[in-house]
Amino acid sequence: MKSVLLISDLASRTGLSIHTINYYIRLGLVAAPARAERSGYRLFSEDTVAELNRVVELRRREIPLRDIIQRKQDGVL
Repeated sequence: MKSVLLISDLASRTGLSIHTINYYIRLGLVAAPARAERSGYRLFSEDTVAELNRVVELRRREIPLRDIIQRKQDGVL
């Protein structure tokens, strides 16, 4: 069974704030998650952790968000 994570789990595992994760979702850097049927919680996968860690690494290298977004759109990220 695949691991399911809540946004607080993502924040803990990536070092990003919940606000930043939500911002990256709005920018399209991370795919919008599915929602739990009963609770409405957003459910993330381990793949999202990997995506966010790639973005964090690129930001550490001081690559601007607009360039990261462009890489994502080009299928390079």
